[in-house]
Parts: sequence; C-alpha cells; structure tokens
Amino acid sequence: MTQFAAKMADCRSLMVALLLFATSLAAPFGEADAQAVRPPEAAVSNAPAAPGETSERDFMAAGSAEMTETQLQSQGLNSDSTLWREVRAGEIHTVSIPNANAGMLVHSAGASWVNWRDADGPLVTYSIYSLGAILAVLVLFFLFRGRIRIDHGMSGVTIQRFDGIERFGHWLLAGSFILLALTGLNLLLGKEYLMPLIGKEAFAQVSIAGKWVHNNVAWAFMAGLVLTFFLWVGHNFPHRTDIKWILQGGGLFSKNLHPPARKFNAGQKLIFWSTIVLGGSISASGLSLLFPETLPMFNKTFDTLNTLGAASVLGEPLRTDLSFIEEMQFAQIWHTMVSLAMIVIIVAHIYIGSIGMQGAFAAMGSGQVDRNWALEHHSLWVEEEDARMTAERKQPTAGAMPAE
Repeated sequence: MTQFAAKMADCRSLMVALLLFATSLAAPFGEADAQAVRPPEAAVSNAPAAPGETSERDFMAAGSAEMTETQLQSQGLNSDSTLWREVRAGEIHTVSIPNANAGMLVHSAGASWVNWRDADGPLVTYSIYSLGAILAVLVLFFLFRGRIRIDHGMSGVTIQRFDGIERFGHWLLAGSFILLALTGLNLLLGKEYLMPLIGKEAFAQVSIAGKWVHNNVAWAFMAGLVLTFFLWVGHNFPHRTDIKWILQGGGLFSKNLHPPARKFNAGQKLIFWSTIVLGGSISASGLSLLFPETLPMFNKTFDTLNTLGAASVLGEPLRTDLSFIEEMQFAQIWHTMVSLAMIVIIVAHIYIGSIGMQGAFAAMGSGQVDRNWALEHHSLWVEEEDARMTAERKQPTAGAMPAE
C-alpha cells in the first residue's frame, strides 16, 4: 500500500507539472487569440463604459419618447434589452463575415408573409375563389349561350388571319404561360391539395421538376411577351369602332348581332394590354425573386410612391429600407397576385378561342379562317384585306411589258 500511494503521488505531481507547462505555452498566444475573435470596429455594442454606468444604447433609448416606464425599469444599468429589442425587430447590425445580410439575426416581418402565404391566408383563399368564380361563369355562359356559331355557316373560302411569325409568337407566349401557371399553382396550392392525392415522395419530385421548369421557362415567356408586343401593338390602339363593340357586348350575348371590328376587336385589345401590363409586372417581380440582391423592386417602387404622395393617402410614408428578405417576400406576394389575375383572364381567352366560338381556333392553328367567320367578327379588317388584295392585283408584274 505504501508503494501504491507513492506511485499515485508521483502521477499527481507529473500531471500538475504538465498542466503548468501547457499554461505557460498558451500565455503568449492569449492576446493574439483575443484579437482574432474581437468583433469588427463598426459592430453594435451595448457594453457599459464602466462598471455601474448605464449602457450607451440603453441611455439613448431611455431618452426616447417611445420608451415605457416598464421598459425603463426592466433594463437596469447594464441591460442589453435595447440591443436585443432591435435584433427582434429585424435591425441589421454589422458582422465580421463578408455576407452583410447575416447581420439580421431575427426576421420578424416574416410572420406577416407567413400569414399571407399559409393555407388559410389571403393568397390561397382568394386564388381558390377567383379560379372557382371564372370556371363557374364560363360554365354558366356555355349553358345559357352555347357555342357561338357562324350564323351564315362555313363558306369554304378562307382568308389568312395570322402568318407564321405571329403564330409562333402567340404559341411561345401561350405555351410558356400555361407551364408557368401550372407549376406556380403547384407551388401555391400543391401541398394542401395535390400532395394528399399522390403522396409526399411523388409530390416532392413533381415540385422539384416544377421549380426548374418555372425558373427556366420564364425566359421563354418574357421573349414571347416582347415579340407579341412588337408584332401587334400597332393593331391594338383604341379606335372609335371599339365603343360600339363594347356597347353591344361584342355580340357575344345575342345571335345575329355582329358589331364591326378591325383586326382586333375591343375585347381582344383588352386581352392584349392586360397580357402586356400584367405579364410585364410578373416578369419584373420574377426577376426580383431570381436576383433579390441585385434587382430589388420594392424599395424603388415605394420611394416613387412616397414621392407621389403615398403618405397623404396611407397616413405615413412607405418604408424604403427593406432588407433583401423583405424584398423577396413582397415580390413573392405581388408575383402571386398578378399571376392569378392573369390566369383568370387567360382562362376566359382560352375558352373563347376554343370551344366557346366556332372557327376561332383556326386563326392560331393554321392561320387561315373561314371568310364568313371573318365577316361576322372582323368585318372592317376583311374590307381592309380585300382592298389590299385588289391593289396588289392591279400592280404590274415586275419586268412585264405593257400591252401595245
């Protein structure tokens, strides 16, 4: 036992010696390590200048009219409550890493976005109402009006309505929009309505593929939007004949009533400008979602609205210091709202252009429409085409010699 106790004493002495040796080695590096972990010079601090003194930021907050008596009493002399209240409110402070956006520790404004976006929020609720409403209206219209047929029957003679480039631009825009609408609705409604039908794993695969399609087909949509704008903008300015077309409801609700129209009637002009304006807004918010830090949308928009007097209407100016996360959330909400409005309009357009009106689909199918259809729905355009064809026939053929 005496030998065992002696060995234990020797081990303790050796451990103490090793500990002292390690401490002596670490001492010279203590100052360097402290320098390495110090916060950046511009970092926000609430440390008191000296023991017992009020922290600088708490002292400043105590002089604010917004501070309540309870808050003043709870802070104490060396409390960090002011700093952490700013953190909780989403303030962006300075960090030592390159990503300055990491200075926001808590994004409290995200709760509002969640309330808008969740299953019981306005986006989901009103999307279901709007889609259900347009489908119900079209079903009722079909039941009471039926298919709009050519009153004089098919003539068997066709006239070219759209050439190849016009049809290409239309289908580029239409096809990409349909893909974007389906994948976008899946992102909005799929978790609540599609996932219970196909299961979580299948829904995950569908959503991953849909996200890729949505992000990449968007470029085709924007290209189609630009192309169709330049192809048809000259035919879509208001004309005095549009007034009569609107007053007569385009003849959609009465048989044998065909208000005159040029290449595009007032209804088609409304579709055109709705597509250009809403599609342009969707494209802008989509680009902001793809590149939130380089293409912010709402800071500049709110600043413009403030300049135009938004404060007098809303009671206070709109914020113009949005973080990139808030930019994305505003852009996502706006993107969804405008997309739903465009979906409702395009659903009605698809109905009229397919089962709703006899002979209408041929305009974008083959580009050739029956002459009787054209006379009933675009009589002024037919007159213009006839005059153009007559003038072309009267032109002498190049190189032909006049008769003696």
